[in-house]
Amino acid sequence: MILLSLVVVIAILQVLLFLRAKGGDLAPRLAELQENLRAHQQQTSERIERELRAQVQTSGQGTRLELSGNLAQFQQALTAQMTSVATIQNNQIDSFAQQLAKLNEVNAQQLEGMRQALVQQAQAGREEQSASLKRFGDTLNQSLAALTESNAQRMLEVRGTLETKIRELQNDNGQRLEEMRKTVDEKLHATLEQRLGESFKLVSDRLEKVHQGLGEMQQLAIGVGDLKRVLTNVKTRGTWGEVQLEMLLEQMLTVDQYAKNVETIPGSGARVEFAIKLPGQEEGQVPVWMPIDAKFPKEQYERLVEAAEHADAEGVANAGRELERVVRTEARTIAEKYLSPPLTTDFAILFLPTEGLYAEVMRRPGLADDLQRSCRVCISGPSTLSALLNSLQMGFRTLALEKRSSEVWQVLGAVKTEFGKFGEVLAATKSTLERAARNIEQAEVRTRQMTRKLKSVEALPSDTARVLLGTGLADGSDEEAAQQE
Repeated sequence: MILLSLVVVIAILQVLLFLRAKGGDLAPRLAELQENLRAHQQQTSERIERELRAQVQTSGQGTRLELSGNLAQFQQALTAQMTSVATIQNNQIDSFAQQLAKLNEVNAQQLEGMRQALVQQAQAGREEQSASLKRFGDTLNQSLAALTESNAQRMLEVRGTLETKIRELQNDNGQRLEEMRKTVDEKLHATLEQRLGESFKLVSDRLEKVHQGLGEMQQLAIGVGDLKRVLTNVKTRGTWGEVQLEMLLEQMLTVDQYAKNVETIPGSGARVEFAIKLPGQEEGQVPVWMPIDAKFPKEQYERLVEAAEHADAEGVANAGRELERVVRTEARTIAEKYLSPPLTTDFAILFLPTEGLYAEVMRRPGLADDLQRSCRVCISGPSTLSALLNSLQMGFRTLALEKRSSEVWQVLGAVKTEFGKFGEVLAATKSTLERAARNIEQAEVRTRQMTRKLKSVEALPSDTARVLLGTGLADGSDEEAAQQE
């Protein structure tokens, strides 16, 4: 079939070559040849497929027939083998059953013999055990009787010994207890007297201290009453705030840096409690005052604290508004009476003498900022005023250094001039010392020359030389030293 297909393809190619060689209109012919070739290929493939199916079917039928025959032969052989195996197994089972029956008979006979022997042995053992137990019981009874008698005798002896020892121990314990009772009574009596004496002394001391404490409490109550009267009176309360402010100023500043009861605005008649003296821009100029006034709105603050302790929200709000109103009024009064730039600073300080009052005023929303902006008054407590005074003290020191800087420069200029003169004096001294050194060297040279010349002269004794020359002891020593040279 394949050869036939190849022949057809070759024929088609030859026709194509012939047509191309011949020339002419080839397009229709080529299309026709392509259709013919496609139809021939389809027919060829269908024919090949049919032939292949037929061949596969034929080979499958042969294979099935062959397998069926082989299976039949294998089944026959297997049946024959199974039959022979079953026969052999039946024969073996029958033989095994016969052997098992014989073995059962033999085992039964042996077990019967063993049972009879065990029965006889058990009976003999029981008889022997009964005899042994009887002998053991007799021996045990005799031993127990002897032991009981011996124990009774020993118990009598032990009882007598124990009674004797117990009586001796009772007598000894009675004597010792009597001695211990006497000793304990003596020590207890002494200790009790000592402890009672110490207790009475301690109680007396404590009572004396209590009396002293009561006296101190009475004095403290008197002082608290005095303080309450001071704080109740508006004028004395203000005086107390002024005293505290004055103490802070005395601790932080010098006497020249602040003044008391200052009339910051000349001719107004209004005098502020304290004013810090700020120096002017130039030397000798009138100082600039920074007013500080102490205020203590005690009643409003106490009402606020009492309402807060009783958890009275409305009372707290009312007391807070009243406290804020009083603080605003005081700040406005300070601004109107004591501020007058450039004679004063453009702000004043409202001093609150307690930290609790200061904290409560600062807690009011926007109060401090409003007072600084509208009244130009700064709220200050003891701690904040101390910080402010400390910063002012540092500023005063810096200003003093600036003022004294010109004097320092003048002193340094004078020192420089004198130091230049000192250099000239040192140069003159140096030249004088150099001339003196040259003179001394020349004197030494002449001395050595004179000494060489006088070597031939005989020296006199030192005493004679001192008499002749009229020199002292020191000169004589010098001459002796020269002679030795």
